[in-house]
Amino acid sequence: MDAAARPGPIAGRGPCAGIPAEQMDFIRQVLDRVGDKWSMLVIVVLEGGPLRYTDLLRQVPGISQRMLTLTVRQLQQDGLVTRTAYAEVPPRVEYALAPLGRSLLETVTSLVRWASDHHQEIREHRARATTP
Repeated sequence: MDAAARPGPIAGRGPCAGIPAEQMDFIRQVLDRVGDKWSMLVIVVLEGGPLRYTDLLRQVPGISQRMLTLTVRQLQQDGLVTRTAYAEVPPRVEYALAPLGRSLLETVTSLVRWASDHHQEIREHRARATTP
């Protein structure tokens, strides 16, 4: 019997112990979504309030237009980001954190800050690991 067919939790201990096996696949999908680099950076950038697409593009270094479009669309589908289109000429669209996205903000900000604080140390470890 595979893990998806087993009733009840799939792990004996730790944070996964209380998660029913039938929920694990979806939980992994959610973690993949909110844990990817672009989603985290978009969420952190939107902390300051609504932004237009071009402002988001400028404030998320290295992201392409295609990837930003895909990322905000996925975050919107999951209820983490809202998209508001204004009936103006020229059209104006703003993205903002939805309440669900705001509830994730502290965790994501901590992860981004941790990566920023420790990037040099991790670079050094990687360099030592790849040096013969």
